[in-house]
Amino acid sequence: MKKKVAALWLSGLVLLFSSFIIPKKKIKVYLAGDSTISIKETKYYPETGWGMPFAWFFDSTVTVDNRAKNGRSTGTFITEGLWEKIEKELQEGDYVLIQFGHNDEVVTKKSFTTPEQYKANLSRFIRETRAKKAIPVLLTPVSRRRFDSTGIVPETHDYTPYVLEVAAKEKVPLIDLDTKSRELYRQMGEETSKLLFLQLKAGEHPNYPGGKDDNTHFSELGARLVAQIVLKEIKELHLELADRVVKR
Repeated sequence: MKKKVAALWLSGLVLLFSSFIIPKKKIKVYLAGDSTISIKETKYYPETGWGMPFAWFFDSTVTVDNRAKNGRSTGTFITEGLWEKIEKELQEGDYVLIQFGHNDEVVTKKSFTTPEQYKANLSRFIRETRAKKAIPVLLTPVSRRRFDSTGIVPETHDYTPYVLEVAAKEKVPLIDLDTKSRELYRQMGEETSKLLFLQLKAGEHPNYPGGKDDNTHFSELGARLVAQIVLKEIKELHLELADRVVKR
């Protein structure tokens, strides 16, 4: 009898304390970047930005708000007002994942940003995110697919070191997506890694009747595997966001 009473008391205490558990605050994860992340129009399928499958990983307390745009650099993201819109909407506890470089570093593009301005822009993103008590996360630009004659995947970005420099200076969480993506390509090999990108033969897909040879933009598979790298790194960084991943 005493055991039954004790069990009932214990059950009651569990119910009592569970009623005091504070539910997690709903947050947004903003993605700021370029075409390697962005949401694609149907007419460009199977091209897929890694931000698209990334949105599937989290529970109902998280909304992934993908603000990445094709062709943008840190400079044009600011001058076109894209950053300002994020900054105005930021709430305490939100996250901003920041990945630029593809368009900043190309001198012949209108989006070109000098190294000093690039670093200043990244620092601005970090400063203004923190001012809203949100969490900035810097990502080095995801690698393009390239193999040399020995099977090594060489560096394809000049601006990666600047991201590392800013991350160290600002003491901000860093995901070295450049290095991690190159390792993925190396593991898959020169031929198999083509499956990660928009590599299509003529007549293979109605959206690209003449075929496509693109080693920058991802296929559905490539986007998903890169998104999984980002998710794994979020867990490695022990960010609170990792606790909101869907439990299956």
